[in-house]
Amino acid sequence: MLAAAALAACGTAGPGAGGGAQEPVVIWALQDDALNKIEQDSINRFGADRAKLETFGNDPYKQKLRVALGSPQAPDVFFNWGGGNLKEYVDAGKVADLTGLLEANPQLKSAFLPSVLDGAKIGGKHYGIPMRGMQPVVLFYNKKVFAEAGAQPPKTWDDLLGLVDTFKAKGVTPIALAGSQAWTELMWAEYVLDRIAGSEVFQNIRDNGPQGWKDPKVVEAMTVLKGLIDKGAFGDNFASVGYDIGGASTLLAQGRAAMHLMGSWEYTNQLSQSPDFVKAGDLGWVAFPSIAGGKGQAGTVVGNATNYYSLTEGSPQLEAAKEFVSTQLTTPEYVKALIDAGDVPAVAGIEEQLESAPNAEYTTWVYELAKNAPVFQLSWDQDLPADQAEFMLTQLQEFFLGNLTPQAFADSLANRA
Repeated sequence: MLAAAALAACGTAGPGAGGGAQEPVVIWALQDDALNKIEQDSINRFGADRAKLETFGNDPYKQKLRVALGSPQAPDVFFNWGGGNLKEYVDAGKVADLTGLLEANPQLKSAFLPSVLDGAKIGGKHYGIPMRGMQPVVLFYNKKVFAEAGAQPPKTWDDLLGLVDTFKAKGVTPIALAGSQAWTELMWAEYVLDRIAGSEVFQNIRDNGPQGWKDPKVVEAMTVLKGLIDKGAFGDNFASVGYDIGGASTLLAQGRAAMHLMGSWEYTNQLSQSPDFVKAGDLGWVAFPSIAGGKGQAGTVVGNATNYYSLTEGSPQLEAAKEFVSTQLTTPEYVKALIDAGDVPAVAGIEEQLESAPNAEYTTWVYELAKNAPVFQLSWDQDLPADQAEFMLTQLQEFFLGNLTPQAFADSLANRA
């Protein structure tokens, strides 16, 4: 009911609702208790009479934005995930090109980590400005379980395969996997294809369509991943495990699983669900292993690079909107607020701030991981059109269950009309 009321309330709030240039810049974002206050504070610094924030739940927001863009009810500034999620609107001519803004303000452009800024770069042009923290996918592990096994975290794929044998012999599930939710399985496919083939193969799929799945490297990568599944790395019951309380994260914290591949939010999730596990220093983390002979760069990361503010093409408030995004997203107050909320902003030169903030060991490591990444690949289900992403996830679950071979998986995605 609250979501419905919010949607109804914003029906005439767009830039074309009348009033011309004196109307405030309308900013749309997701509902988020921590982030919304930070967003509102940035608006207050800009001028509370010059901009206003409207927020929505995740699913209502996506539908509302799809309908509103290009209409008189469109916002002037809108929250998005970059990549293919944004490309759909760019291709429709509904998003303002910010390349000129960034080129005219080199200090603004250099204020962000390049790999993250490029997450909203489409066709060589910039269509978004980073507005919150980074969320790379990380391999977490239970230090106590590793110590008891006399093991070290993996640096290579062969190391990982060896650890599967080590932990199976001790009656510990080598890798926790919330297999009832396909997006957790996707993280494995993303990293393995990247390490084997490099970033270009998936970027070709994203940019040129499903025929890109026919690249032989896709089958090669899925064959490597199938080897890990068949070896028993995820145990026998992963298909019934979820990511909610009591799921994969709990298996790791209780020592019933040794490792867990998950987005960087897993740290705060563990801090909330299993605080003693984190406070004891038993939660460890490493980058995804390299794969011998692969073309991918070891430093490449996958995940959610960040979220972006983009501007609506044709907005009567376009110049004021440009002023907002170019002045408010790198201020010391805004950056500090994100860090205090547990985010790791995509802003250059904040190492000292992170070192003096809570959970500094972890947040500094995440920052360096993203900072040094030659490529920050957006999660495939965000980087592909929604219908393609949904089908891909259903096929991936079938693959993990053993119902599709690597070749059948690739063919199903390539041949889908």
